Amino acid sequence: MNKFLSIQDAAKYMGVSPQTLRRWEKAGKIKPAYRTEGKQRRYDPSLLRPFDLTNKTTDRLTIAYARVSSHDQKDDLQRQVHMLEVYCSAKGWTFSIIKDLGSGMNYHKKGLKQLLDLVMTGQIGRLVLTHKDRLLRFGAELIFSLCAVKNIEVVIINQGDEPSFEEELAKDVLEIITVFSARLYGSRSHKNKQLMSNLQQAVKDV
Repeated sequence: MNKFLSIQDAAKYMGVSPQTLRRWEKAGKIKPAYRTEGKQRRYDPSLLRPFDLTNKTTDRLTIAYARVSSHDQKDDLQRQVHMLEVYCSAKGWTFSIIKDLGSGMNYHKKGLKQLLDLVMTGQIGRLVLTHKDRLLRFGAELIFSLCAVKNIEVVIINQGDEPSFEEELAKDVLEIITVFSARLYGSRSHKNKQLMSNLQQAVKDV
């Protein structure tokens, strides 16, 4: 006799969230083997694999992700959001937009964490970006590989570099040097302040 699974275990087995299983049940695409006296769902694992819908994107979310590095780039953020809205609407996709603020080298941004959580729980069927570097400056390919494992379609509207590539890259490098120099010399040291002043001038020159 098969060991029946709770909804949490069944969701983990299929690589989706419990909410997704409930949604599929409501749509008539999957149903539990039975319910306990306490109305808890129990799933037969031998019946789950034929109904594994994680290879389909139609019932999963389309997420459009927009990011800028600093608060003074609000206009660019709005431009990205508008482009994503127009593109997704033209394709007829139902979508949500995640907006993020922070360097392309910062892996701890709130929006990025939210996106990764949705990817890992199998709730996304499609990820849309204006440019690859909007996701991360370095390491985007790793997330794209994860999307491939989860059968998530990645759509990049513009394949080329953005006009502000050099300037934003310089800001990312400045951020890295700021962190490490602060650790070495102390954030208030004269040596650190002089280094930051020189780097800021270099960014302006770029």
